[in-house]
Amino acid sequence: MTRPLWFNQFIKKIFPIRFLAAKSTKLPLLGDVIYHWFFKGDDLIFLPSNQWVSINESIGGTEQLILPSQIVDYFIEKANVHWIMNSCICRDANQCKDYPIDFGCLFLGEAALGIHPDLGRRVTKEEALEHVQRCREAGLVHMIGRNKLDSVWLGVSPGTKLLTICNCCPCCCIWEILPDVTHQISSTVDRMPGLSVTINDQCIACGLCLQDICFVDAISISDGRYTIDDSCRGCGRCVSVCPVEAIEILIQDQHFIEKTISRISPLVDLS
Repeated sequence: MTRPLWFNQFIKKIFPIRFLAAKSTKLPLLGDVIYHWFFKGDDLIFLPSNQWVSINESIGGTEQLILPSQIVDYFIEKANVHWIMNSCICRDANQCKDYPIDFGCLFLGEAALGIHPDLGRRVTKEEALEHVQRCREAGLVHMIGRNKLDSVWLGVSPGTKLLTICNCCPCCCIWEILPDVTHQISSTVDRMPGLSVTINDQCIACGLCLQDICFVDAISISDGRYTIDDSCRGCGRCVSVCPVEAIEILIQDQHFIEKTISRISPLVDLS
């Protein structure tokens, strides 16, 4: 059942307490209940910006043809229903000053038709492709997959017919809660298959990558050396701020497009 508009306003009002809510998932029994209500069956993948990705040299000459954004474009081409939200609820609730609030999520699939019409609009395939391109140019990072939380707060069903494409900024993304939730919940949000992020010996320990850049706090310093741990979701924002190109994103599997598509496709019916 479509949520009334007041529910959208309510979500924005309680957005500031999301970290407290995240910590509550670690309470006995409550964490399991929250997981089953809002996250069970989810699989969300962050895609790095095209410009920060290096393809393994063994692929040879195809660097410009194999790009993470092609995953998003594939599902847009496949879907029959495309729905753009009028605004990003996270940036709107957080009163974001650094990124466009009106670059909202793109939802694909039949369930999107149940979204309250005052929250967004159905668009053509071409308009959807233009929307995600503008988001990339604005410095936003795509996250794609099945997100049960979206079907719950929007009041649409079935969740198996709603594919989420978020356009995330580092300062307002709801997934800043990942360090505070249980492993069961955090494991529903992942990096792209075959992707690694490393810091090489060019690092000068300037600290820029620690300044509210990593939304999951995956970067740390020990004995004057910076490292990235396994909690990294591969968004690539740290690469963009490094002044000496010491942080590298490498795709080691030339089939990463096919593998990511194969992983997401069974989760949502876009026909």
